[in-house]
Amino acid sequence: MLRVVFFDAAGTLIHTREPAGLSYAKIAERFGARVDERQVIDSFRRTFAAAPGLAFGPGHDAARLRELEHEWWRRLVWATFEGLADFPDFDAYFDALFAFFADPANWVSDPEASLLLAALRHSGIEIGVISNFDYRIYAILDHLRLTRYLETITISSEAGYAKPAPEIFQIALERHGLSAAEALHVGDVEALDVVGARAAGIAAILIEPDAVALEAVESEAVCQDSTAPAAAVEQRPPQFPQRPEPGSYGERCIRVRTLSEAAIALGRFQFS
Repeated sequence: MLRVVFFDAAGTLIHTREPAGLSYAKIAERFGARVDERQVIDSFRRTFAAAPGLAFGPGHDAARLRELEHEWWRRLVWATFEGLADFPDFDAYFDALFAFFADPANWVSDPEASLLLAALRHSGIEIGVISNFDYRIYAILDHLRLTRYLETITISSEAGYAKPAPEIFQIALERHGLSAAEALHVGDVEALDVVGARAAGIAAILIEPDAVALEAVESEAVCQDSTAPAAAVEQRPPQFPQRPEPGSYGERCIRVRTLSEAAIALGRFQFS
């Protein structure tokens, strides 16, 4: 039986108000550096993928964790701009950038998030967030009125493990007192959300706006496409739990385009 649904935060439940690369570039210009936003975001993605996880864990007090988080992001942003721009005062730029993304006004909730979370809660299903983020996520989720739906928020910097490490999912499960067989994770990055969830034995839904049918490859983490047409998604409110149709469901990972499709895809899973 499905007892808990976990969600990734940035890119799934919440989004930056404007493209992150544009914000990086606009703020950089204020501090004397001109750079193309597309180059920034491409460099950021490469740098982020190569960086060690934003994970420090127990054993640090809150003040020290904030210092570690700040320094992790500083190193990442420095590496992102290496070879792209020179700043008269990089630290001033970074502090402004860090504060910009700490401001909840620069974030928006997914337009379908509240409806889906409310429906899950109404059905008695617990909800948690599992995110490779830092302490700034608490104020953002609270400002966007999503915290009211959540039992737990598990972030990598405090857990000591970052997705795709299965340990962060296991920590979240322990906070709910539930097993992997009773859980589902919804996220937008296959290499982090799907691979990590499946490594922990948790079913997964991957949100990918341009989802198309996947070729068969060997990884257990590969998602199947949801077959729900867009029109059906728009007209049908989410209802939980949904009974799988005989003979065609039971997948452990499904690829969908939107949170609304994620709601319908829940009926394709079988939970013990």
